[in-house]
Amino acid sequence: SQVIPMQEFNLHLTGDLHAITAANNLCAAAIDARIFHESTQSDKALYNRLVLKVKEKRAFSNIQLARLKNLGITKTDPADLTSEEASRFARLDIDPDTVTFQRVLDTNDRYLRRITIGQSPTEKNVTRQTQFDITVASEIMAILALTTDLKDMRARLCRMVVASNRNGEPVTAEDLGVSGALTVLMKDALRPNLMQSLQGTPVFVHAGPFANIAHGNSSIVADRLALKLVGEDGFVITEAGFGADIGCEKFFNIKCRTSGLTPNCVVLVATVRALKMHGGGPKVSAGLPLPQEYTEENLQLLRAGCSNLIKQIQNSHKFGVPVVVAVNQFFTDTSAELELVRDEARQAGAFDAVVSNHWSLGGAGAVDLAHAVREACKQPSNFKYLYDLDMSITEKIETIAKEIYGADGIEILPEAAKKIERYTKQGFSNLPICMAKTHLSLSHDPERKGAPTGFTLPIRDVRASVGAGFLYPLVGTMSTMPGLPTRPCFYDIDVDVETGVIQGLF
Repeated sequence: SQVIPMQEFNLHLTGDLHAITAANNLCAAAIDARIFHESTQSDKALYNRLVLKVKEKRAFSNIQLARLKNLGITKTDPADLTSEEASRFARLDIDPDTVTFQRVLDTNDRYLRRITIGQSPTEKNVTRQTQFDITVASEIMAILALTTDLKDMRARLCRMVVASNRNGEPVTAEDLGVSGALTVLMKDALRPNLMQSLQGTPVFVHAGPFANIAHGNSSIVADRLALKLVGEDGFVITEAGFGADIGCEKFFNIKCRTSGLTPNCVVLVATVRALKMHGGGPKVSAGLPLPQEYTEENLQLLRAGCSNLIKQIQNSHKFGVPVVVAVNQFFTDTSAELELVRDEARQAGAFDAVVSNHWSLGGAGAVDLAHAVREACKQPSNFKYLYDLDMSITEKIETIAKEIYGADGIEILPEAAKKIERYTKQGFSNLPICMAKTHLSLSHDPERKGAPTGFTLPIRDVRASVGAGFLYPLVGTMSTMPGLPTRPCFYDIDVDVETGVIQGLF
């Protein structure tokens, strides 16, 4: 079973990623342009260039009137502002060291992880160090996934905090005057993309926020539209990416808070191979043959790895929702291995654990899973959040670390402590938490498999996605720009110039 058309799916589709890249980089360009212009112009020159003459008379644009209102200035005629008011209006006074909004690109490029901009003589030595992120890590992608309609999307784009001024106050996209243009670039991307499975089941493909950094869930707009289409007795399956410690936790604590929707059942996907790795199996390297431990029966390794599955089931139960485990079968899995996983899952409290073969058999291979999910959805769902938003930033982080990851506690490193203090002063402490951590372990260390205990979770930094509506602590070392391996897959991709058929894409 797969979503088609696969080529379009893996290439440009309807251009949502390009829209996000364009909008993101427009905002990033506006930040540095504003820093440059403010550093090279007097208050009067800056004001006169910002407030254009229309028919020989200066006039504020609508977005500039909104900025005046935010500043508490009630005047609407540019000629009426005092020099002090004009200076407050014209100067954002961005502290370059506080800029958190990065440029993005939808290409893996390790050499963009740290760059210096402004090195041309035309920029008059106004330089700073910055970086590129992968497009799916953009806050605008997270906004697309969490917005409810066009009005809400514009409001979220307005609220994006891109930096702080030298007084420690937040500077937003609305302050830059760019939020209206961002909304125009994103307008068409708000519409979900309707695709289908090989057997004709409708599938909405919409949004793809980076699960390591953002919340890793498909869009609220697509969920609501799907619920409307299936009717009162229908079922909508929505994705929460990566491990349940990441996508599932963020789905409950962030997406459900925003959408107002609550799930009836969790479908927890597991494989024998992944559980063997969590049991201490050898490292797997892309492009190399799988070690025999993953292709031959090894119940001891598998039983040890089920500790991870058990912890993920326990985590899902913390939200009061029944769990069905879907064991995606590989052709090398033995009956004894599959039964072991099912037994461990049921003993851990899963409503059911079902072997699923939809990859090879299509819908017929998921019939048993569908029946189990239908029955689980009839069970009582006592949905609840893991933490209260009124808790402090540190308390919310610690709750996730202890309850979901199994940590003994957290260590707030100096940069993170500084950011927590800043965001608390700026009034953002009541936002939910979106942990940025590895998906390869319940801990911060990708090498610690299974269900590790006895560790302290280091919080290296905390950043704000105020438009999206969350704070994201950085756990350990997290890269937001992947790099190309020694042998990238582009060696295998080409097009038949006679027929136009793409080769080697998947």
